[in-house]
Amino acid sequence: MSRRAARAGSVAEMRELARRRLPRPVFDLVEGGAEDEVTLQRNSAAFLRARLQPRAFVDVAERDTATTVLGTPLRSPLLLAPTGAARVLHRDAELAVARAAAARGVGYVHGTVSGHPVEQVARVTGSWWYQLFLSADRGRVTAELDRVAALGCRVLVVTVDVPTFGNRERDRRHGLTLPVRLSPGLALHCATRPRWTAELLRGNLPQRGRPDGRVSPFATQGQILRSLYPVTEGDLAWLRGAWPHRLVVKGVMDPEDGALAVRHGADGVVVSNHGGRQLDRAPATLEALPGVVEAVAGRAEVLLDGGVRRGADVLTALGLGARAVLVGRPYLYGLAVAGQAGVERVIDVLTTELDRTMALTGVASVRDVGARTVTLGPPVAGSAGAS
Repeated sequence: MSRRAARAGSVAEMRELARRRLPRPVFDLVEGGAEDEVTLQRNSAAFLRARLQPRAFVDVAERDTATTVLGTPLRSPLLLAPTGAARVLHRDAELAVARAAAARGVGYVHGTVSGHPVEQVARVTGSWWYQLFLSADRGRVTAELDRVAALGCRVLVVTVDVPTFGNRERDRRHGLTLPVRLSPGLALHCATRPRWTAELLRGNLPQRGRPDGRVSPFATQGQILRSLYPVTEGDLAWLRGAWPHRLVVKGVMDPEDGALAVRHGADGVVVSNHGGRQLDRAPATLEALPGVVEAVAGRAEVLLDGGVRRGADVLTALGLGARAVLVGRPYLYGLAVAGQAGVERVIDVLTTELDRTMALTGVASVRDVGARTVTLGPPVAGSAGAS
């Protein structure tokens, strides 16, 4: 890891290093959202509304960030979310991410869209979750469930907010369509980042049939795109019957959907708007969190995904009822800059910030964060920041 990456003291600093390293179309692939990117901006801006209450006369000499999420013990209430196409950032892709999660004791959710087979990832990490896109082919889904269960997966995360692909205009402007073709403009951008391009050409996007089993994430993403499926209540009921272990529903923004998921046996729900990459002008996930928590009413664990950039954001989500948070773009910045070491640095930064914020708010354990610690105020003028 470079000295700059090792010294990165915030997600924002790691993001800037990633921006300098990556060709503009690739950075925008990570950074961009749908259409006018209003939802993307709202996700992070919502955290600026949080009011953290300082406390004195509390013994916080020793603090504990550890927790357990759906039976998975974590050293910090963080999970690395499935993101897709990580291979364009670093050749080790999900292997680096999974190893970093295991090294730092946080959660890892392996995505269906991946440059590495799940069998490889299962060998390099401890407890891991698997993210699934449902399809109309029940036979294929059943085979996939059997496959990951046999590898030791005990938490399945089904994504329910992608009945069709969002309109990601940055990717369209750069010509990053599926399947990906190297246009003159994209080639010119690649030429401005020779180190990244050299790594790409050394095998960053190997094709199917390679001896190491690696596949192009764009090929996998193309398959998903061709089989996008609007998940119904009946599908969720079928999946609950087909999967014998813990089930998490990801993509819940409406309290009624949270209650429905619980009625059909979900053990957890993830309040998520897909990082602002699907429906533009949707609420921020932090804004939606309290309503979903109330509707679930303790019958399942609630997690938040979207907009987390600081340890204070993690504490804010916990204070509003989340059990833990998922992060995507933050660890992708670290992956782009320094592979596994970069991901570990981002985890360390967020955990250190969380620990410091706990001390300043008089919280000795993440289990003690509550409504007295965090309140959500009115929108802050001019607070539309990048997600």
